[in-house]
Amino acid sequence: MTGQTTSAPPFSRRAWLLSDRPESRTQARLGRAYVTWRQFSANRLALVGLFIILALLFIAAFADVIATKSPTIGDLGNARLLPPGTQGFLLGSDDQGRDIFSRVIHGSRLTLLVVVLVAIISAPIGLIVGTVSGYVGGWLDAILMRITDIFLAFPKLVLALAFVAALGPGIQNAIIAIAITSWPPYARIARAETMTVRRSDYISAVRLMGASPIRIIFRHVMPLCISSLIVRVTLDMAGIILTAAGLGFLGLGAQPPLPEWGAMIASGRRFILDQWWVAAMPGIAILVVSLGFNLLGDGLRDALDPQESGQ
Repeated sequence: MTGQTTSAPPFSRRAWLLSDRPESRTQARLGRAYVTWRQFSANRLALVGLFIILALLFIAAFADVIATKSPTIGDLGNARLLPPGTQGFLLGSDDQGRDIFSRVIHGSRLTLLVVVLVAIISAPIGLIVGTVSGYVGGWLDAILMRITDIFLAFPKLVLALAFVAALGPGIQNAIIAIAITSWPPYARIARAETMTVRRSDYISAVRLMGASPIRIIFRHVMPLCISSLIVRVTLDMAGIILTAAGLGFLGLGAQPPLPEWGAMIASGRRFILDQWWVAAMPGIAILVVSLGFNLLGDGLRDALDPQESGQ
């Protein structure tokens, strides 16, 4: 009799990612990312939001290729207030003879600039304030949370208007003002997460190993707050866009001739009855991008929520 050899089962990448006993940290992280993506992709509306944001990134990256006309220089003689589709103006022209399509396309860069910089500035501030407040407690917690309450007591747009009025109009000052008014909700979320985990066995074991409070906060507490913070930041993107557009509408954000969507609506409000496209096109852009961030944030919330993922 000839001995029979048993071949190893074929390698399955899906089984490797979903293994209950990962052999390395890399396998565990990739498995968690795969499960999160499966839960996220099951939400069709979240995929629509992801598509909108990816399209926004693509448009902003290749704005010079997509929009062939100048967004700042127009033809005052023959191209003023032309309706969409006339003389090569896909979305029409404004009162300065500028191509609205080019201005909307290039305005996506300003929108992304505001959103990214505000998130980079405000999210770390809120995370640090919230985790330190929740872990240390006592008088430091009381002081930091009262400061947070003061910021939360004012509507975000009103507070941003006050800071821009003090700093002066301009896109840089608008970004700073929006960032200053955006961090308190992140601090509240981080504090709540920290209060939940600070007395857990995991943190107690780290503390018994001799880790300092600073190391515990930055290496062990903050990573546990990241998922909730990402969801909140994504959901707040629409509010940031609307606040930036509101400042631009009032003349306190990006200054002419920059193609900022809020400023474009402000310049087109004089023609809203007869030449509706001047204000409607940037308004539609704000609506679509805000909807995309909201749909994306809802999908991330469902995918990153431990209770949802455990079902």
